Parts: sequence; C-alpha cells; structure tokens
Amino acid sequence: MDHPKLYNAKELKTAKGTIVIEGPISKDQLTLMEFHEDLVAFRPPAQQHKALIEIADLPEGRIIIAREHNTIVGYVTYLYPDPLERWSQGNMKNLIELGAIEVIPKYRGASVGKNLLRVSMMDDAMEDYIVITTEYYWHWDLKGTGLNVWDYRKVMEKMMNAGGLEYYATDDPEISSHPANCLMARIGKRVDPDSIQRFDQLRFMNRFMY
Repeated sequence: MDHPKLYNAKELKTAKGTIVIEGPISKDQLTLMEFHEDLVAFRPPAQQHKALIEIADLPEGRIIIAREHNTIVGYVTYLYPDPLERWSQGNMKNLIELGAIEVIPKYRGASVGKNLLRVSMMDDAMEDYIVITTEYYWHWDLKGTGLNVWDYRKVMEKMMNAGGLEYYATDDPEISSHPANCLMARIGKRVDPDSIQRFDQLRFMNRFMY
C-alpha cells in the first residue's frame, strides 16, 4: 500500500500566543526542531523526540505537531499498531493507530489537541484508512488536570470526535479491564467493506469463548 502524505497547516491563536499546527512533518524537519521540556507524558523529552523522528521515517508514520516558533509544544502520532497488540493480527495495511497525543500544560484548554486531529484529517489520504486509538485511564494525567476518570474520558472523547473518531465496542481484555477505557475509530470514506468486516473481527476476537 502506498502512503501518500500531504502537508497541511493552520495557525491557532490562543490566550498564551499564536502557534502553528502542521504536518505530516518529515524526519529531517523534526531533527532541526526543539522539543519542549514539558512533553513528559510518555518518556523523557529527549527520548520522545527521538521516537517521533523514528516514526516520521516509517512509510506509514505520520507526525502532526503544534509549534511555538521552532519549539514543538504538542504532537500526535500515527503508525501501524504494535505487533504485540491484537490490532496488528489482521495484518491490515489500511489500519493505523493514533498512538500518542500530547500538549504541554501551558496550552491545555486551548483546543490544541482538537486542532492537531483536524489538521491530521485534512489530508485526503486519511480516507483510505481505518484509524484507531485505544484509550487507557492509566495513561491520563489525572493529577495534573485535577479531573476524575469520567471527566477526563469526556474530554478525550470530545477531542477525538474533532478528528472524526467515534466509540466502538470491543472485547479486548485490556480495554475491558476498566469501564473508562475505550476503543475509538474513524473509518475513511474509501475503506472497502471487506476491511470493515476484518476490523469487526479484530474487535470481537473472544466471541467464540461464550
């Protein structure tokens, strides 16, 4: 499968200043940018910056960023699911995962996450994909935001809805282990019925057990 990547950008005016949301960003561009020290949700900033550069170099990898001048203050990643997850078992070339989304505390509440997703979906090539995201409450910054799991879940759902992702049921054990966890997905307009059926089979792999 070809993975065309069409660059899009928009300016976002916030109370804390104007930032640029753009992508997909290339490996070389990411290498030249600073990575904000408050981007610590998944790994230490230097390690996460390196991880984004590696993802950008993958054929299917997409990195959309929010930047203040030359400093990355937010990002979202898209790539094939981890080989250890059930979502990779169908070996579907047109299923990619929104793997991580992060925005520094300074710009939270300014719709940066929503706009990262909107810019992501401005590329017509996204209509060829099923895009999934798996939300686990233990990844959420409950302490930093002061939200409980249900309020945080509502915030996450609204943000994902901005990119066209909707809730989908699944019997995945990790997602089913807590009622706040969820699977969300966006099925592109050009995704064929066979792929949708295969995705449904991945969502409910444990049905034969009951």
